[in-house]
Amino acid sequence: MASAAEELDAVVVGAGFAGLYMLHRLRGQGLSVKVFEAGADVGGTWYWNRYPGARCDVDSLNYSYSFDPDLEQDWQWSEKYASQPEIHAYLRHVADRHDLRRDIVLRTRVTAAVFDEDTSRWTVRTDGGHEVSARFCIMATGCLSTPKFPEVPGLERFSGPWYHTARWPEDEPGFRGQRLGVIGTGSSGVQAIPFLAAQASDLTVFQRTPNFVYPAFNGPIDQAVVAETKAHYRDVRTAARQSLFGVAMDMPTQSALEVTDAERRAVYQACWDRGHVFALVQSFTDLIFDAGSNETAAEFLREKVRDRVTDPELARKLEPRGYPFATKRPCLDTGYYETYNREHVHLVDLREEDLVEITPQGVLTTEREYEFDSLVIATGFDAMTGALLAVDIRGRDGVALRDKWRDGPETYLGVAVAGFPNLFTITGPGSPSVFGNMIVSIEQHVEWIGDLVDHMARHDRSVAEAVDTAEKEWTEHVRAVSDMTLLPQADSFYLGANVPGKPRVFMPYVGGVGPYRAKCDEVAGNGYEGFVLR
Repeated sequence: MASAAEELDAVVVGAGFAGLYMLHRLRGQGLSVKVFEAGADVGGTWYWNRYPGARCDVDSLNYSYSFDPDLEQDWQWSEKYASQPEIHAYLRHVADRHDLRRDIVLRTRVTAAVFDEDTSRWTVRTDGGHEVSARFCIMATGCLSTPKFPEVPGLERFSGPWYHTARWPEDEPGFRGQRLGVIGTGSSGVQAIPFLAAQASDLTVFQRTPNFVYPAFNGPIDQAVVAETKAHYRDVRTAARQSLFGVAMDMPTQSALEVTDAERRAVYQACWDRGHVFALVQSFTDLIFDAGSNETAAEFLREKVRDRVTDPELARKLEPRGYPFATKRPCLDTGYYETYNREHVHLVDLREEDLVEITPQGVLTTEREYEFDSLVIATGFDAMTGALLAVDIRGRDGVALRDKWRDGPETYLGVAVAGFPNLFTITGPGSPSVFGNMIVSIEQHVEWIGDLVDHMARHDRSVAEAVDTAEKEWTEHVRAVSDMTLLPQADSFYLGANVPGKPRVFMPYVGGVGPYRAKCDEVAGNGYEGFVLR
């Protein structure tokens, strides 16, 4: 006879930034909680993405927790933009500091979560044979956590070793003296390629879409900035929560077309010199709304490519064209373009020759076969919905989430789904999430969910479920706001366009972190308007 499932108040799926804080928050409210994590350690994205050059594109002082004021003061970041090892060390420290590991089950992947209407509880099952019953099921699976692979066949037939940037091995592979092929030039590829070029004797990069890339100007963190920030951290955090992208910055007051060419270039150059992923986007009021204004920024960045790449024809291939600036998340680099000036580094433009298949010897295009000793796959993620739909989640009447979302995700505030009571998605589709500083959005969702759970306890309610009409209205609002911008014009992961067959629905909310937070506060202030609590 099968043993009864362990009964808990909450199950959290994932032990990255979101899962760790969710565990800490709910445990502090007196709930019994268990976290399941597929990785061999805590860290989530920052456990898996350990490829050479991996680092954050939000500065360290802002890409950090705010819930522990002592931690803010105690932790010492070494760089302006922290690298993967440092961020992972930070998360391990948080787990130890708050004794979180005792409620985390590692090396365990959640495979199914099924809602029982009779008991109003979730049954959660794992690949390790665990079965847990919980009142709340909270998905902290991350927006960029499910790897996406090339659309062409043959990877399993390649005779040499291959590595995906999102599943990099703990034992660093060596490429010294090898012929190395890299497929993909998104953020992971942009970061890794300069480091891989330093090892390989011959490096060939396969590029489908050139990205807008500008330099991080990374280095040791400015201790004067650290001291100023730590002296006023509460104000810094408040400003970030009220901002557009989750990082406090001065808001522009003019259109890019309202100033002279010289004035505009001076503004762009100042943003370039800052080395900040959001600075140029916020330099004028209309860069993501007006095609003419946007093109002035895009051309400024193309000029920088021509300045940094010595071969004019190669520079032309690396120039991003065909989509507006910032409609894909811009990349920060360290020597990316300069790497192409090295004699042993080559670029294959997949707009000029198509990728056909991966062969035992290497990569076949419509022009020729390229032979390699090793391959690196940097093709990114099935973003935002990939990790959620990898779990067989079933709500009322046995309806599967993947069936409900067959035509694209629908959520209420990006945190709840109608027909799936007591299921919460931290930074889910329909919330700002990847369109800004993830940590600000993660903390807001964790605290909002925690407040809702506390509200339910105080009012003797056991179930919270989003109302279908509220979900539809919010989903339409998310679409309408994105349609006001240039963002849907790019084949980006925001739209799911990088995954064949995925519905083309703009997933993040682009109305701003601050306005979104205000809406969530309004919903809570009105007794969790848009939810049925019973």
